[in-house]
Amino acid sequence: MEDQEKKESYQQKIQEQLDEWRADIDRLKERAKNATAETKLKYQENIDRLELKMEEGRSKLKDLKESGADAWDAVKEGADSIWDTMKATFAEVKERMKDKDEETK
Repeated sequence: MEDQEKKESYQQKIQEQLDEWRADIDRLKERAKNATAETKLKYQENIDRLELKMEEGRSKLKDLKESGADAWDAVKEGADSIWDTMKATFAEVKERMKDKDEETK
């Protein structure tokens, strides 16, 4: 049962992170609405990139949920790798968009 609890706790952590990133993407979409045409294009490029990463994350979460207790460790390793990439991508985009916001002030 301990493995099942770890699996559920991990899944919850991942879902919470996905929800947080969804909110970040929604905020970027709102900012893009009020941006100049050039900046709007940059926002959209980054939003598209983040949306792709979100799809990867949701897919990996689905794999985790469907994995048996005995196989979930292997699936978790793949998920950890994807999460690291997603975190880096989201941090990079947030920083880039922060710079764009400061340029428009």
